[in-house]
Amino acid sequence: MTTFGRSDDLRGAELVGVDLRGARFRGADLSDVVMRGVDIAGAEIESPWLLEGGALLVNGVDVAPLVDAELDRRFPGRAERRAQDPEGLRSAWAALQRAWDAAVARAAAMPPGTVDVSVAGEWSFAQTLRHLVMATDTWLRGAVLEVAAPYHPIGQPNDEYALDGYDTSVFAPGTPAYADVLEVRAERVAMVEDFLATVTAEELATPRRNPWAPQVPETTLSCLRTILEEEWEHLRYALRDLDAVEAASGPS
Repeated sequence: MTTFGRSDDLRGAELVGVDLRGARFRGADLSDVVMRGVDIAGAEIESPWLLEGGALLVNGVDVAPLVDAELDRRFPGRAERRAQDPEGLRSAWAALQRAWDAAVARAAAMPPGTVDVSVAGEWSFAQTLRHLVMATDTWLRGAVLEVAAPYHPIGQPNDEYALDGYDTSVFAPGTPAYADVLEVRAERVAMVEDFLATVTAEELATPRRNPWAPQVPETTLSCLRTILEEEWEHLRYALRDLDAVEAASGPS
């Protein structure tokens, strides 16, 4: 199988009559791609940024708002991630953690080792929880609380983290015990809950520094909403993969 990476520039390429069946695009920029007369039966798109940067047109219909509304229906409480005030954010976080508690309980009830299973090269359930530790450390401990060294070693960075020149030495190598992952994850969940318990509307408007793009203006509110977005998107991925693990194991 041919593999294209960051060094390959395919911008503006024209693909005519090519067979892309089974191809996988990961971390690729497909903005403004135009497809005409294509067969997309069985195609699958996973993009947490579906509502950002313009429309997604399928046969002339912008489907992004339709997808977003359906996800809100499937995941009760997800719509609350758009909260603008302290009380709304507290409610949003509580709804989110109820959903995560159910997911953690489901994973615990599945065969031993389930939490470390990777589906199609994606993060395992345990790795997903570790990434959410990193997300909280980035956007709350780092951006909002301005902790000089915000990252817990158990955190899981994106694959692009090292490629973009960031220091990965702060993160512990190997696979930590799942009990340790749950412990640190619980600490971070409580940290967000404690912060939301006393945050004021004035504090939500405080300007903050974007840790990845300093030129992008942020506020305490936007940082907290980024955490909410991260949590909901990765919950969706985690449940999708638990479904796959369950299906692969067959009836009990």
